[in-house]
Amino acid sequence: MRTYYERRAREYDDWWLGRGRFAERDRPGWHEEVDELRLALESLPPARTLDVACGTGFLTKHLPGEIVGLDQSETMLEEARRQAPDATFETGDALVLPFADGSYDRVFTAHFYGHLEEADRLTFLGEARRVASELVVVDSALRPDVEPAEVQERILNDGSRWDVYKRYFTPTGLADELGGGATLHAGRWFVAVRS
Repeated sequence: MRTYYERRAREYDDWWLGRGRFAERDRPGWHEEVDELRLALESLPPARTLDVACGTGFLTKHLPGEIVGLDQSETMLEEARRQAPDATFETGDALVLPFADGSYDRVFTAHFYGHLEEADRLTFLGEARRVASELVVVDSALRPDVEPAEVQERILNDGSRWDVYKRYFTPTGLADELGGGATLHAGRWFVAVRS
């Protein structure tokens, strides 16, 4: 998957912004819900936060407090540094967090958790709890037109095709997996839980 995200980095925000391959996709209320999600994140109390698998920094820039973004893709981090210039960024593995126990107040991750199969999910949750007492997860909402778990074919602008494991969540289902928590956002497209 590292190669996939490295190659997707320059076009990743097209998904968020509805450009390029996503311009013709029917997503009623998408842009309004992206704004609602942004506001929900901005309303969090400021905290020393580790944004795991931060990608391009599209949501990183809305997190309040002292922010460190971590991603395995240097190209994603180049994009993130432009979008969130007040944050600090490091290259690293999300499943072996290169930080001491209790280094952060909060671990945040968006659209990463839903790509993890069970063993990696458990590893990530253990690592997140090791470095911070709070975890905030943003991911895709379960809708009638998707399965709770599926393998999707993703096509990049260069024409390459990739199989990607993807899960969708209800707020309650996500909170249960995280060991409990409060819903920050529950919409048609996204869920966010603070645990």
